Parts: sequence; C-alpha cells; structure tokens
Amino acid sequence: MHWINFLHIYQPSDQSNDILEKVTNESYRPLFEGLLDIPKIKININISGALTELLYKKGYSDVIANIKKLAESGKLEFTESAKYHSLLPFLKEDEMIRQVEKNRKTNRKYFGKVYDPVCFFPPEMAYSEKVAKVIDKMGYKMILIDEIAYNGGKTAAPSNHLFKIEKTDLIAVFRERRVSNSIMSAIVRDKKDFLHLIEDDLDKEKYICTAMDGETFGHHRPSLEKTLFKIMGATSQYHLFFSDLLDHFEVLKEVNPVASTWASTVEDIKKNVQFYSWKNPKNKVHRVQWKLQNHLIDVARKNKLSSSLMEKLDQSLASDQFFWASGEPWWSIEVIERGAWATLQVLKSIPDISKEDLKKGEEYYKEILLTAFWWQRSGKIESMARKYREAVRIPFKERTLEVGGEKVYNRIVSLMEREIKKATREQNFEKAILWRDAIWKLDTKNDIYDLMHAVDRLRLDLPSEFKEIDPELNRFFGKYKEEYDKIKPGQPEERRA
Repeated sequence: MHWINFLHIYQPSDQSNDILEKVTNESYRPLFEGLLDIPKIKININISGALTELLYKKGYSDVIANIKKLAESGKLEFTESAKYHSLLPFLKEDEMIRQVEKNRKTNRKYFGKVYDPVCFFPPEMAYSEKVAKVIDKMGYKMILIDEIAYNGGKTAAPSNHLFKIEKTDLIAVFRERRVSNSIMSAIVRDKKDFLHLIEDDLDKEKYICTAMDGETFGHHRPSLEKTLFKIMGATSQYHLFFSDLLDHFEVLKEVNPVASTWASTVEDIKKNVQFYSWKNPKNKVHRVQWKLQNHLIDVARKNKLSSSLMEKLDQSLASDQFFWASGEPWWSIEVIERGAWATLQVLKSIPDISKEDLKKGEEYYKEILLTAFWWQRSGKIESMARKYREAVRIPFKERTLEVGGEKVYNRIVSLMEREIKKATREQNFEKAILWRDAIWKLDTKNDIYDLMHAVDRLRLDLPSEFKEIDPELNRFFGKYKEEYDKIKPGQPEERRA
C-alpha cells in the first residue's frame, strides 16, 4: 500500500490582518515547523500564489522559508493551481491559463527552482472536461480530483492502476474520501487508528490519496496537527509524491470523469447541481454575482487593460464571494460585499467604459447587497441553514428504535456507554466526551453525520468485537450507509474564516 497525502492551503488576497495572523499562528507555523522535525516523510502541498504573496507582504516569510526547506530536503512536493482560487469550470480558456501561469510565476519567485509541480489541483477540485483539456495543453501530467468524479459516486475508483482522461494525456488521481474525512474529523487519533482504518489495504499493491485543507490542522481543529505528525512519522514507509506514481503503477484504462467538486454529493450530481455551493441556480444572490462577474469580463474583453488592472480583475474572480453567499449553510455579508465591491471597482477603472456598462455594473452591485441584507433581516438565511441541516439528517433513532429496531439501537448505545466508562478509567476525558456527545445526539435526533463517524470510531476501538456483532445489525448498517453515502459531503470540517 502507498499513501499520497495532500494538503491545500489558501487565503484570499484581501484577507484581513487579524484572520491571517490567527490562521498563521494556529495552523501554518506549527504545521510546517512540525513536519520539518519528522524524518523521511513525503507530503504533497498546494499553496496558492495569492497566499504565498500575502504571507511575504504581511511579514510571515518564516512560513515560506519552512515550506521551501521541506521541499529542498525532499520531504515536500508542490502541486500547481490557479493563483486567486477561481472556479475554473466557469472561466474561459485564456483566463484559466492566465491564472495558472500567474500562480506558477509567483510561487517560483518565492520558492525558486524547487517549485516544479507535475500534478494540478483545481481549486475546490472543481472539475470539468474543459479544465482537463486546458491543463493537459499546459503540459501538466496529472490532475487531482475527488473520487466522486470517477462515475458520479456509483462505484469507487480502482487504485491498483492509473487512469488517463479521455482525449488527453492527463492522468486522473482520485482523492479518497473515507480516509481523508476520518483524519479531518479526528476519528483517527494515532498510528494505531490509522492502520486499523486502512488494514484491508495494507498488503495490497495500491495507493490511497488523501486530500485535505491544511487549515483544518490547528485552526479549524485545534491540536489536530499533532495527530497528523504522529501518523506521518509512523508511516513514512508508505509515503509517495504524485511524481512517484508512475514508478509504481501503470496507466491501464481511460476514464471520462464527471463534472464535480470535492464537496459534491451523489444527489448533487444526479440533479446536475454539482457546483451548488458556488452556483446554485435557485440562489438569487449567486445569479446576480455571476451576472456582475461575467459583465466585468465582457467589458474587459472590449478594452485593453494595463497589467495592474488585469491583476485586480484576476483577484476579483476568486470563488470566496460565491461560497459565502450559498446560505446552505455558509453565509457572510462581509465577504459577499467585499467581492462585489472589488468587481465593481475594477469595472469602474476600465478606460473609456460606457455609461451604460458602468450603470449596469452598479445596478448588479446594489441588487447583490439589497438581496443579501434582506435575506439576513427577514430570517431567510436562518431558514435556509435550518433546511440544509434537515436535508442531510438521517436520525438513527427514527430508523431503529421507533420502527421496532430496539435491539439495534440499544446495542450501539450500550457499546458507547461502555467506551465512556473505559475512557474515564483511563483518564482519556476527551474520548469520554466524544461518546457522551454521540449518545446525546442519537437520543435527541441531532445526529447528522455523527452516527457514521461514531460507528467508524467503534470499528477502530473494537475491531474484533465489532466484527462479531449481530449479522442483522451489520446488514442494517449496510442499508443505512447506502442512504448516507448519497448525501454525505466531500469534506466534514466546519469551514470558517
């Protein structure tokens, strides 16, 4: 078994000083300092050029220096991306190429020749056939996309060989959700947990590719970076860079991946709304945001822009404003306004822009703000967030205890109660709290994804006993998991600024 571990770090180019300082001190500094101390590891990193530039300008060049040290010591390999984290499937080819070339140029400036990626990471793993063709044309050998892209989540992508994307020379590397999410959710706490999680694959000639936001470690989840260090330090014999893959696996088949992101669900793909968090056709704020962005691009194409103005235009194409306008559940009026304002300011700066084009842009800006403020004041955002939470809930109690499945429900609760007592005796109070909260959520029907996380945790803690559980219980979990898999997101962590 081989393990490709990938971390993506990004902050918008206009990130506030206090948030950047918080993320740097909680995540970036301890993360890369800690990785430097672990011998013989291999980790794959994507850092957007926008963040690299921001870290340097704001006085955090030590982070850049540590990343460079890791690369120079053979512990880190870079991947390529778009500088300003734009959603590539919705850009024209020349805009896409420009963003990628700027990313490479910026990172080459700060990291030097050691920055030489072979694999491409599209922001948010937002994939489409157009993206693949452009990245192939630019000469990259591989593209990292989510496992759901393989065939819409119907079956898992085989990982004992490699796939070439149809009509290109590009190799698709599929991110594995189960292991990625188990690490990000803190289900995995140490080497033992990790090896239990992948025990069925350990003796096989295959690879597992995990892909996670780097900010999860220390910022979104305090102290989780220490867990990562334990796992990485104890498993170095399994590590691979993306560039190592061709030395271990043959390209045997072609594949035509489905348009998707690493947040897409099976249901999203079925409904053809796989970019839901950034472009929901029923979300009025999204619709007007895209009208404003496309209007700017159309006007810019009719005029010759200076290099400084083109840079501002590219910055305005960042995906953040769309993500934080989804309302299901991500919402930030500040980010929405900041994105719309940046777009409008670029529009106003275009030489010889007509009064009609300027007025149109100003009207879009006003409509975005008026809609967003009204949604918040009227309670619509609260209602949308509540509906989102309900839509992805599968209350375990309703599926068991309340329909005659008392034995199944009580068996799971009794196992959790036993684990509380054991953890308390061992003074592992964090684990005791985990089980206590899991029981409360099951009892009050507040479990959304917590049940499957709890069951995975039980499997890790009680591998032999869990295998001996009543066959009927295992069959039930099989059916429950089928339903869960249709609605589970690609990433479990709570995103926040």
